[in-house]
Amino acid sequence: MTNHKQSIRWWLLTVAMLFGMGVHAQPVAVPDPIAWASLSHEQQNLQRAEIRRRLAQASPQQREAFRKDLRDRLQGMSPQERQALAEKTRETWRNMTPEQRQAFKEERGEKLRGLPNEERQNLIAQRRAMLEKLSPEERAALREKLPGR
Repeated sequence: MTNHKQSIRWWLLTVAMLFGMGVHAQPVAVPDPIAWASLSHEQQNLQRAEIRRRLAQASPQQREAFRKDLRDRLQGMSPQERQALAEKTRETWRNMTPEQRQAFKEERGEKLRGLPNEERQNLIAQRRAMLEKLSPEERAALREKLPGR
């Protein structure tokens, strides 16, 4: 009977350790932007879904680390690489059907609405900081692209 109790204890301890490891999961890796741009729209969707699934399970600190790593990786690219990536993104957007574009916009809106208020405010602050780095001409050009509100 004591062997049985010891077996149960070891099993419970093992299960507890496994669940504890899930809480401290590995951070979500940021994909290489150039490799990402070379993927097809369907491949990007599959990887995007997996990243979102992992981010949904991640802690707020892990999500923030992911965003920081992504920003750092993009800022670390050369101007030519960033320009090529932007052009590839524009090309992908132009090749999407209106339904795909609308679905993408709605999905993005849902994701933002689903964020905790603190994370949403943090994203707004980051975007404002990014916009402050732009020249007045660049900000004006972006304003012209925005739909009327």
